[in-house]
Amino acid sequence: MSTDRSGRFGFAPGHDVPVPYLERTRTWYQALGYGTPYEWAHYAAVPFHRLATPLSRCRLAIVTTAAPYQPGKGDQGPGAPYNSAAKFYQVYSDSTAGPPSLCISHVAIDRKHTTAEDMASYFPLAALRQAEATGRISSVAPRFHGLPTNRSHRTTLETDCPEIVSRCKEDGVDAAILVPNCPVCHQSVSLAARALEENGIATVVMGCAKDIVEHVGVPRFLFSDFPLGNAAGRPKDHASQALAMDLALTLLEAAPAPRTTVQSPLIWSADPGWKLDYCNIERLSPGEIEQRRAEFDSQKKIASRLREGQEAVNSCNI
Repeated sequence: MSTDRSGRFGFAPGHDVPVPYLERTRTWYQALGYGTPYEWAHYAAVPFHRLATPLSRCRLAIVTTAAPYQPGKGDQGPGAPYNSAAKFYQVYSDSTAGPPSLCISHVAIDRKHTTAEDMASYFPLAALRQAEATGRISSVAPRFHGLPTNRSHRTTLETDCPEIVSRCKEDGVDAAILVPNCPVCHQSVSLAARALEENGIATVVMGCAKDIVEHVGVPRFLFSDFPLGNAAGRPKDHASQALAMDLALTLLEAAPAPRTTVQSPLIWSADPGWKLDYCNIERLSPGEIEQRRAEFDSQKKIASRLREGQEAVNSCNI
């Protein structure tokens, strides 16, 4: 009867809903044997700063979790497997004068359904430049800022977020667009958005993990129901990317209150089956689970060595 009603009335399949990343990641890591579930950041109150001037007179910055390409750190290009050697652990800034060389091989995007082939799908500088050219905004900030993907709430809140705020203030920005990639990226940029708002800079998060961003609590959120790694639009689809930017800028102007979420009307595919794959432990055999555990342990050791090396460098520079 249920199937008959679905066909008769044109209902979408039951799984055609935003991917439940909080639940998926919890069961995934428990199945891999990592014990106590990760505690995601969660707030009841959300800061909210309205634009002090019309958007056409505002300077905007981009905050990204993408990493600069690092020679000698393995495959970081389109279709690259997860590469923890390409991670970064400190906030960085780079010029917006030209397109940078950025990659997202260091984070857990949806590698089964996307390839990171088009930087514009996760770093919307070209779309923001177009908004500048048409007078929608006054200017793009001279720098964009890279935010580390850090599971540590303390490090993100006490070290990374203040640094992002400081650099945005140095550049005289009125608003910031924050673009995450992996599940933890969505938490990191949500915390940064809150810090920016508390310091008088309006924000909008462009993301694909609806439950994580709304669980943290942000002022403005543009949700694209796409595989992780495409928060700024579909790859090689300039119309999609332009629409995403238009929706984000409209949200900056018109959001009536904190926790305002707008969903892009675009879909990734006529078949929503892709939503069933990401971190879905039910789709793996016992042997595949063991393989994922071994891969995760290996990458974790690489990341740990890099972090320890960075900490040693930092201590020498103090």
